[in-house]
Amino acid sequence: QVPLVESGGGLVQAGGSLRLSCAASGRTISSYAMGWFRQAPGKEREFVAAISWAGGSTYYANSVKGRFTIYRDNAKNTVYLQMNSLKPEDSAVYYCAASSRGYSAYDGSYDYWGQGTQVTVSS
Repeated sequence: QVPLVESGGGLVQAGGSLRLSCAASGRTISSYAMGWFRQAPGKEREFVAAISWAGGSTYYANSVKGRFTIYRDNAKNTVYLQMNSLKPEDSAVYYCAASSRGYSAYDGSYDYWGQGTQVTVSS
């Protein structure tokens, strides 16, 4: 098991920024690719961003490319999602996930999931 805990969500105005964190408790994530997904009410969960285990490769959904940045600090056992230029359509519960199969946009590739953190962007 890899317990993951997200934090950093909240309410922000359109155009603002937030940084989400995903910390692993009691287990290292350095050997896992990590991803961020989100789910808005009434919608399916969708891919946001992913990063390789060493952090050298990243992958983004088109909807967030150029606005969001995923990065990791394996020494702190934490993955981050910096979100800039936020839009109301970015409002959702954001989840981080760990994959032993490599980074991917496919949620079925991920073995462990956090409980999520709410992001609300007001217009």
